[in-house]
Amino acid sequence: MTLIRPVTTSADLDAVRQLCWDYRSHIASASPQDAKLTEIFYPVPKYTTLMEGLARTHARPHGMILIAVHDAMSAGCAMSHALDPETCEIKRMYVTPRARGNGIARKLLEVLLDQARKDGFSRVQLDTSKNLVPARALYASMGLSERGPYGDIPAIALPHLVFFEASL
Repeated sequence: MTLIRPVTTSADLDAVRQLCWDYRSHIASASPQDAKLTEIFYPVPKYTTLMEGLARTHARPHGMILIAVHDAMSAGCAMSHALDPETCEIKRMYVTPRARGNGIARKLLEVLLDQARKDGFSRVQLDTSKNLVPARALYASMGLSERGPYGDIPAIALPHLVFFEASL
């Protein structure tokens, strides 16, 4: 059984932080180029600072952090935050290898999209590595369309990323 819920305790937040570190490793293992980009844009000290600020960056009412619990184990996470009053960005959606194939990523994305609608956003955006083919397929299957970059993305990263958007 899988439960998707907002992070509400320090134990939840610690579990999500660990999942985010696992996600960082997963991205770095996708390809040599992804490993290089991970080290350039998310070196350990910078990622540590990012992890320390998760609760602030993704705070309600304009963001949220979700944890997925599957068979009583932390199995995945996803989060969102406002880019502007109309646009919500989805970040760090990750499901552990042992929990994949149970529809957890789809459930995480559904909850984030539903909450973004309730919060009054009219658009959601995200980016992912070109090498994360299952993630790209999931986003497309849930109505997100590929688009160009929506932020200030360094030129070295552009050929390796895919950007998605959906109207809510």
